[in-house]
Amino acid sequence: MARLTLSQFIEQLRERCDRSDRVAGYDIRVLDNAVLKTRVHLSIDAFIDVYYNPTNGTCSYTLVQDKRRIYGADNAFIGWHTHPFENPDEHRLCDEILFHEFLSTIEQWMSKKGH
Repeated sequence: MARLTLSQFIEQLRERCDRSDRVAGYDIRVLDNAVLKTRVHLSIDAFIDVYYNPTNGTCSYTLVQDKRRIYGADNAFIGWHTHPFENPDEHRLCDEILFHEFLSTIEQWMSKKGH
């Protein structure tokens, strides 16, 4: 996938969040007109932190519950990898993950947990 502009990334994030019944809301912050930091509030006591820097292509998604990461994905340092539910400190190499894919994984996890 070609690197998205900041506005393209924001638009895709908004569209996907607006279609999800698991998303309670989101706060989009653009820092220095160059970096996106977003918190996606879920319908349970958890949230997703999203970071995107289109200049260097750095992207991360982190599911946080009880003040700790319980799942994540990012492309920092070693390329795309996940921090799996079973062991969020672990790094498992993977292909690029788009926000809609990450949110779909979270929605499936919520369904399995009965949320």
